[in-house]
Amino acid sequence: MKFLLNVIWLILSGFWMALGYVLAGVICCVLIITIPFGIASFRIAGYALWPFGRTTVERRDAGAGSVIGNVIWIIFAGWWLALGHIVTGLALCVTIIGIPFGIANFKMIPISLLPLGREIVPTDQPFATR
Repeated sequence: MKFLLNVIWLILSGFWMALGYVLAGVICCVLIITIPFGIASFRIAGYALWPFGRTTVERRDAGAGSVIGNVIWIIFAGWWLALGHIVTGLALCVTIIGIPFGIANFKMIPISLLPLGREIVPTDQPFATR
């Protein structure tokens, strides 16, 4: 079932949202000082491409650097990506078939706003953090 949901997700919104994250990651990697943001963006792009069967958990070893980084991320890229999830989620909720995928888009808003200090893990191992 996860495979089927991921394929439908990929067609309806996953590809476009992942493309947005990849674009943000490339821009961050070009601006040398923001390479950690680029790496986080590429990591989330994979999650946005194939989300069912995976979840995010907070990393216990994340410190003040991730908090400061998340504030910078929200200002420059996070709110654009969150807005993309909101618009896509609303568009998907127009149809009955799209409602679960719209809800999945809304669930991705927190990680699009605060990606640092979070880890993507399989849903059968939600407490398997480093």
